[in-house]
Amino acid sequence: MKKTFGILIASAALAVASIDANAQAPADIPEEMNTLMTKYTCIACHRPNQRLVGPAYADVAKKKYSTEEIVNLIYNPIPAHWPGYPPMAPMKQVPKEDATKLAVWINSLDGGGAKKSSTKKTTKSAKTTKKSA
Repeated sequence: MKKTFGILIASAALAVASIDANAQAPADIPEEMNTLMTKYTCIACHRPNQRLVGPAYADVAKKKYSTEEIVNLIYNPIPAHWPGYPPMAPMKQVPKEDATKLAVWINSLDGGGAKKSSTKKTTKSAKTTKKSA
């Protein structure tokens, strides 16, 4: 009887732990991105399409940052870009290669694919030149 009760308790604990793990990995996150987001604790504050502590990644994508701008913001967050949210801690422990993978994926959530290396200033000056011609 005690052995059966112990197995029942252990099974219940395992079931709760697996439900908790699944809550940390929403279905809309590709496996590679989920691995990176879990490793660097991004998942604690961000989700693809849901506001948590930080903005949803889809909302970040709508800001049209370049890949390099997102990488820089991972390392040097600018709280003024996201009023109404607590400031993000600099995530300097994230290797540039992994930060770049995350940034490309974040930009893909806007539906237009990953952004090029150019910055907003370059894009605006190109548009200004076309209008004046």
